[in-house]
Amino acid sequence: MSVVRLPQASSFAPSIDHMFDAMVILCGVVAIGVFAVMIGMCIVYRRGSKADRSIPVAQQMGIELAWTLIPFLLFVGIFAWSIRLWVHLRSPPADSLTIYVVAKQWMWKVQHPDGRREIDALHVPLGKPVRLIMTSEDVVHSFYIPAFRIKQDVVPGRYTQLWFKATQAGNFQLYCSEYCGTNHAAMLGTVSVLPASDYARWLVSVTAMTPEQRGRQLFVQMGCSGCHDPQSGIRAPDLHGLYNMPVHLNDGTVVQADDAYLRESIVFPASKIVQGYTPIMPTYQHRVDEEGILALIAYIRSIGPAPPAASQDRSSHD
Repeated sequence: MSVVRLPQASSFAPSIDHMFDAMVILCGVVAIGVFAVMIGMCIVYRRGSKADRSIPVAQQMGIELAWTLIPFLLFVGIFAWSIRLWVHLRSPPADSLTIYVVAKQWMWKVQHPDGRREIDALHVPLGKPVRLIMTSEDVVHSFYIPAFRIKQDVVPGRYTQLWFKATQAGNFQLYCSEYCGTNHAAMLGTVSVLPASDYARWLVSVTAMTPEQRGRQLFVQMGCSGCHDPQSGIRAPDLHGLYNMPVHLNDGTVVQADDAYLRESIVFPASKIVQGYTPIMPTYQHRVDEEGILALIAYIRSIGPAPPAASQDRSSHD
C-alpha cells in the first residue's frame, strides 16, 4: 500500500516532514522495543515455565545509565532540532512581501501592498518570501495551508504573523483549523502560487487604493489630522518618523511603536499615555474596523521624519 503525501509546496515543507518522519520512526522503534521485551518476558516467565526465578536482584549500572542517558540525549537532539526550525519559521527575511489578512466568521479577507483585495483567496509570487500579518474581527481562527506545512492562530485584538516561500506553482487549499462557529467547516480558501511575471500581471489587472492611501483618507475623515498635525492648535503627539521608534510614557516606561502598540493606541488610547501629554484622545474601538486599523497603521508607517522646524516628541496617541 502506497502512502499518499501532500505536495511539499514551500521551503519549510521538507524540513518539517523530515522532523515528523524522524519522530515517527523514533517512537516506532521505542514502541517495538518495549513490546518486544514485554512479549519476551510473558513467554519466558509465563506460569508453568521452567525459567529460573531464584536469581537475586542485582544492580546493572551500565544498563541503568544506558536507558537513562540515551533517551535524554535523543530528547535534547529533537529539542535542538525543533528550536532551530522554530526560529527559522519565526524570522521572516527583510525583503519579504507583506500581506495583511483579516479573519471573520466565516471568511478570509486579504489585502496586498498595492491595495488589491481578495476574499477566501490569496495570490502569491513563486519563490518570493511572503510575510502575513493577521488579526481577527470576532473569534479565534487558525490560518492553515497543509501543502506549505504552516499554521498560525489568528487572534482578535492582537497581530500574529507567519511567513513562507512557495516553491511550487499551482493552487493549494487554505483552511481554518480552529473551531470558530457553525460554519467553521465552510471557512475555506485557495492559495494561488504564480510565477513572478504572472503575479505582476495579476496585480495590475485591477487598480485599487493602497493601504497607505486608504489610511491617509481615514486619517483625515476621522479628524486625526486635526490633532496630530504639527501645526495644529491642539497639543497632540507628532507622528512623523514614529514607526518602530522608542516612545517614553508618563509612567516612566519605554515602549516600541510597532504594529501592536499603534493598534492599542487607536483602540485604547488611554492605556499608554505619552510623556508630557494628557489623555484627551477618544477611543476608535467601534468607529473603525480591523481593515481600517491596518490601513491607518500602514499610513503611520509611511510617514517620514518630521521637518527640521517641527521637532516634537515621537508618539502616536495622547
